[in-house]
Amino acid sequence: MIYAAITGWAKCLPPAILTNADLSSFLDTDDEWITSRTGMKERRISHVPLSTLGHVAACRALAAAGKTAAEVDVIIFGTTTPDQICPNTSSHVQKLLNAQNAACMDLNSACTSFLYSLSVATSLIKTSVFNNALVIGGEVISPLIDWNNRNVAILFGDGAAAFYLEASDEKEGLLAEELGCFADVRDILSVHGWGSIYANRGFHLGYTEWQFEGQEIFRKAVNGMTRATEKVLQKSHITANDIDLVVPHQANARIINAVAERINIPMDKVFVNVHRYGNMSAATVPVAMVEALEEGRILPYNNILTPAFGGGLTWCAHFLKWGERVKPLDEADIELPPCDKSALELVEEMKLAKEIGIHNATHPMFKPN
Repeated sequence: MIYAAITGWAKCLPPAILTNADLSSFLDTDDEWITSRTGMKERRISHVPLSTLGHVAACRALAAAGKTAAEVDVIIFGTTTPDQICPNTSSHVQKLLNAQNAACMDLNSACTSFLYSLSVATSLIKTSVFNNALVIGGEVISPLIDWNNRNVAILFGDGAAAFYLEASDEKEGLLAEELGCFADVRDILSVHGWGSIYANRGFHLGYTEWQFEGQEIFRKAVNGMTRATEKVLQKSHITANDIDLVVPHQANARIINAVAERINIPMDKVFVNVHRYGNMSAATVPVAMVEALEEGRILPYNNILTPAFGGGLTWCAHFLKWGERVKPLDEADIELPPCDKSALELVEEMKLAKEIGIHNATHPMFKPN
């Protein structure tokens, strides 16, 4: 039987850090209010497009796997904030990598986009459509945030991570998953002004209005992630005691704690970095997995569980068996372009652009190479 082993991994985080103190400079909030409700202390704000973050993460993941761009069969970019709808962002990553042999697709299921992409990539490898896949999860959500909405502005950040998967005879990689959606409540987490139905209706690019019903999102997220976890454990014929590490979607510390309690997993088996980056949507799980590897929290042959939820309201849980190697084979000599502004300065520029109605596409960061 063919499996899809994870042999390369890497992250790319923009350097500009937006702290709770920065947010309190223009919102009616403070560090205690944000921390007590979300567990977040800071988040990253990107000075470059998503494709640039994805490219750097991809280069690093390929180096970690000991592979070249020419060897990549397919690039799947999980994101809900692509650089452009057409052409897709994965094709720009292909161009930047010079991965001329790679097919390209973007996948959007909001915060679950990376994990859904991991399912697609694994299936394509297991059915011998491709021998390998480069799977990227990333977001540059900051230009689309309603920075005047306290309930939204404190939550989200930018970032990306990439994983390289390749065919293997060893029983490792993604072994089972459960995917689902509570479409009947899809409007409790929705962004108005972000899509073709808003064209010519008074919305300029970058202006959004967020519908974010926090209490109902909390309830549905916990229920969905718990349901998915229970089903994926049943499929895998294991129990919660067999899980070595849970790497959940980092949407909110309270959600993470509630899911861990529901599935009877102690918090010392749960990896949490929401305090460092906030909710990076599709990037949260892959970035957290990379950091778990960097911190020695993932060991050879560990059993890993990754429950998540996202707008839609999508939910899922994935069961992975890690392989033998937990260290990169090599490192890529690539960095992001330098950033000469603070995160607060970047946010103030975005706010100003929205206030005076400037089309955000005129900003240099929104001009793909």
